[in-house]
Amino acid sequence: MDSLSQFALGAAVSHAVIGKQLGARALLLGGALGTLPDLDVIFPMGGPIADYSYHRSWSHSLVMHAAATAPLAWLLRRGRFAALSFARMCSAVFLILSTHALLDACTIYGTQLFWPLPGAPVGLGSIFIIDPLYTLPLLLGILVAWRSRTRAQRWNRLGLGVSTAYLLWSIVAQQWTRALAEQDLARRGIQPSQLLVTAAPFNTMLWRLVAIDGDRYLEGFDSLLDGAPPDWYAFPRHAEEAAQLPDSWAVQRVDWFTKGAWAASHEDDALVLADLRMGMEPSYVFRFRVAERDEHGAWQEIPDRMQRVGLRSDSLGWAWRRIFASIPKPGATALPPLTGGQP
Repeated sequence: MDSLSQFALGAAVSHAVIGKQLGARALLLGGALGTLPDLDVIFPMGGPIADYSYHRSWSHSLVMHAAATAPLAWLLRRGRFAALSFARMCSAVFLILSTHALLDACTIYGTQLFWPLPGAPVGLGSIFIIDPLYTLPLLLGILVAWRSRTRAQRWNRLGLGVSTAYLLWSIVAQQWTRALAEQDLARRGIQPSQLLVTAAPFNTMLWRLVAIDGDRYLEGFDSLLDGAPPDWYAFPRHAEEAAQLPDSWAVQRVDWFTKGAWAASHEDDALVLADLRMGMEPSYVFRFRVAERDEHGAWQEIPDRMQRVGLRSDSLGWAWRRIFASIPKPGATALPPLTGGQP
C-alpha cells in the first residue's frame, strides 16, 4: 500500500497495543515503524528487474520481522520508552511490522512473506495500492486519538476495525468476482492457465481480470454495480519470442515474480516484457527492455532497462465510468457477447 496508509496502520496498531502507556507518542512510534519496511527501495539490487523483484522481500518477511523484534524493542527501551515492559514493546514492534507486510500482501504487487524460504511472492490483489475507503477510517481514528485523551482508545480501535472490515470485504468481493469470471470463461470454452482478479484503481466495485490463454491474454472488467457479465478484450502475448532466451535471468525472474502474468512486445527492434498485473492495456507500470536483434535477426540479451509508461488519464476516467455501466473500452474490440449460453 501507499506510505500514508502504512503510516496510519502502524500508528493505529501501535496505539491499540501501547497507547494507554504512551498516549500520543505511540502514534508517532507506530507510524515511523510502519513505514520502515518500505525503506528497502533505497538499496540498489543490481538493475531494474532486480530492484523490482527484490522489493518487498527481506524487508517484508515475517521471518525477518520476528528476528528483528527483540533487538528493536531493546533499542527503543533504552531510549524514551523505558517505561514499557520488554514483552509489551516486543508485541508492539512485531505487530506493527507484520501488519505492514500482510497489508502489502493484499495488493497484487507481490510480497515475499517468508523470505529467505523458497516460494512465490504473495499478491492477493483484493485491494488497490491506494484506496481512500481503507485509509480514511484509520486517519480519522488516529487523528481523534492524537487530539483527545478520553476517547483516544475507542476511536482509534473503531477506525482500525472499520478499515479491517473493509479489507475483509475486498476479499469477499474478489472471490465472488472470480467465481463469476470462471463461469463466464467456461461458457466460452476458455480454460486459462492463470486467472487474475485485481481491484481497479481506488475502489473495490470494479475488478480487472487477466486470463492467460496460450499465446494470448484476455483483459476483462467486471463491476459489482452494473448487473452485466464481464467484458473481455484479447491481446497477443508473444511468449514464443521470450522463449528464444531460455537462459535469460531477466525472463525467468519476471516469469517467477508475476507467476506467468507477463507479455512480450517488439519496440524499436527490442524485446520488452510487461508485467500484466499492474496497469491496464496498453499502459503497464513495469515494462523492461531485455533483448535486441543482432545482425542475423536473433534476440541477444542486453542489460535490462526500465521502459516507463504512465497510466493515461483517459483510462482512469473510463475505469471510473465503467463502475456504473458496461461501456466499451476505447481503442479495443471486445469478445462477442454470449448468446443462449454459447459464444
